[in-house]
Amino acid sequence: MDGLHVVLGATGGAGGAVVRELVARRLPARALGRKDAQFPDGVEYVRGDAADPATLRRVCQGAAVVYHCINVPYAQWERTLPQLAQRVLQACAEAGARLVVMDNLYMYGPVDGPITEETPRRAVGPKGRLRAQLEEIFLNAHRERKVDVCIARASDFYGPPSAGGKGNNLAAQLVLEPAVAGKRATWLGSLDVPHTLAYLPDVGRNLVTLAESPRAFGQVWHLPAAEPITGREFIELVFEALGRPPRIGTPVRRWMLALAGLFSRDLREVAEVLYQFERPFIVDAAKFQQALGGHVTPHRQAIRETVAAWDGGPGHGPGIA
Repeated sequence: MDGLHVVLGATGGAGGAVVRELVARRLPARALGRKDAQFPDGVEYVRGDAADPATLRRVCQGAAVVYHCINVPYAQWERTLPQLAQRVLQACAEAGARLVVMDNLYMYGPVDGPITEETPRRAVGPKGRLRAQLEEIFLNAHRERKVDVCIARASDFYGPPSAGGKGNNLAAQLVLEPAVAGKRATWLGSLDVPHTLAYLPDVGRNLVTLAESPRAFGQVWHLPAAEPITGREFIELVFEALGRPPRIGTPVRRWMLALAGLFSRDLREVAEVLYQFERPFIVDAAKFQQALGGHVTPHRQAIRETVAAWDGGPGHGPGIA
């Protein structure tokens, strides 16, 4: 799509991946984030808070497309996300910009079998119900012809560090950080059930593909990802990329989260979605692949690239023999 692309939440994983993809495609980009960050030449970076309506309007001014990749800690979701959704929609309406929303899969709840865009929304907790409400807010804006909106969904991220740091996703906290430091890696729930994981550079590429596809708007899309992988397999590939034998700790069980949740609200909140790691969690992206193709990097290659970016490559970083 011609014109300015604006990325909200650019110092996070998905937002940073979109910025990198825009640079690769030589598309004009403006990025908003709350942290000090360095982006490639040609990216206009604005440090500011998207919760401030004046900042949001200013950043979105002149945009052809806006990517909503902002996330906040679980404890702030209910207070922050609905209001933020309305403000992003208003800024896009004033700018005449299309909106691509980065979403997760909490609204579906526990599912037997692959999850498609048509899977009923049967969330089991407040976070999942909130995500379903946000879906309606965004799609209603499209139906009412206020803003052209599409929603993209992906399962847990992993990939190179973002401009805002190494990230707080599952793979970063439980696998990459400890493995690079020479410690045991672990997982949530079960080590041996398949789980769809999304490689961040693929997420960035596929989000921009959606933005450049007029027929994508007004719909929900699952982003293509490599085949589902177990936690054990993922950890083994990380250690393989590091050139070491795997060191795997005891997975985090529900009772552990309950105990830890007495001291940490964030850990207590994780229990709502632990079902995703206790049973197969398979995301079906056939709709995207059939309509738009999509880019998917095999896990082994993606993990090698991730480890190299985190660690400088085997033999060049902390804890590497």
